[in-house]
Amino acid sequence: MKFNKWTVALAATGVVSLASAVQAEESHPVNTALSSTTLSGYVDTSAIWNFGTGSTVANRFANTAADRQDGFNVNTVKLQLEKPIDEGTWSAGYKVETMFGPDANVMPGVLSSGVAIKQAYAALRAPVGNGIDFKIGQFDPIVGYEVTDSYANPNFSRSFGFNNLEPFGHTGILASYQVNEIIGVSAGIANGDSGFGLNGGSLTAAGHNTGTGVTPGSSFRGLLAESSKVYMAALVVKAPESTGWLAGSSLYAGVVNGDRVGAAPDPTLLYVGASLATPVKALTVGASADILLNATFDGSYANAYALYAGYQLTEKLKLNNRFEYATSGYGAFLPGRAQDKVIGETLTLDYALWANVVTRGEFRWDRAVDGLGAFDNGAKNDLSITANVIYKF
Repeated sequence: MKFNKWTVALAATGVVSLASAVQAEESHPVNTALSSTTLSGYVDTSAIWNFGTGSTVANRFANTAADRQDGFNVNTVKLQLEKPIDEGTWSAGYKVETMFGPDANVMPGVLSSGVAIKQAYAALRAPVGNGIDFKIGQFDPIVGYEVTDSYANPNFSRSFGFNNLEPFGHTGILASYQVNEIIGVSAGIANGDSGFGLNGGSLTAAGHNTGTGVTPGSSFRGLLAESSKVYMAALVVKAPESTGWLAGSSLYAGVVNGDRVGAAPDPTLLYVGASLATPVKALTVGASADILLNATFDGSYANAYALYAGYQLTEKLKLNNRFEYATSGYGAFLPGRAQDKVIGETLTLDYALWANVVTRGEFRWDRAVDGLGAFDNGAKNDLSITANVIYKF
């Protein structure tokens, strides 16, 4: 190893030793602090063709909104830094996820146009029993079959429940505990002003849609009491290896209680989801139910149900299907409706052609079940075809 002349001179006078110089060269304090941090992310792009004009579509996530129809889109660029918790008794870590692009504008952690913090939390483990894990900061919701990251879902488009009933994230503290290999539990408390993006029919946002002049996606802290909070809890049951072909299956139940201005009952989301293996190795099935009580006013409701099926056709080709039914008393799912009922059918082909690349083709059909058509020119049906390419790094 080479040393600079100042190190050699100091060693000659006995001020430093060459051994300590070697240690300093090999273990720089900054490098040591970052040695277990990983950098990852993705670039999410799409091209969508709508069979109609595409100016009116169902209320799904931003990646299939009216402004994404009949053209090419860069949906999201995500960068993630993470140091996961290790197996130590008093271990710690962190995660920071930043989103760039149009999809970022509907997230609760928007910093400026096209930039948002998706997650940013410190992760801590306390050696109590099997270990209690804490997330302190901004973290993803604890309910839902689907997530914000498109590549992690069976379909490119999001479900009615994801966009309209479930929160996009919380800022607070979440505690998780694995009771045994089968049962896990979590509970948390968060700020009452989470501002859940476009899904203004849900939770804390719901309390401000009527008579306040506040639109979904706004910040609500000024309208809520200083002590306003969101409470959440969840239970997950996983089938162990001893259950044979059912191994890896899971059943999930969760509840999130929001807050509302005034004395009216708080909005409460009840969620149940299941992901099941089958005796046919290539086939997986799933289901989810989102039930929102006291959605926008006392006694109002919104429900969304979804069935999922995935079949691995070949080593590289997979077929995913999602069928949905959703209804509400305040027009949660269809634009310009006082009440609505809608069904959705989504068929997605996922072909793994390049390493680290998700390539998908998707056909989606949404239909207004009753009443006048909710889509362009009074149509009851909205159909589209999507090509989706995501590079993960």
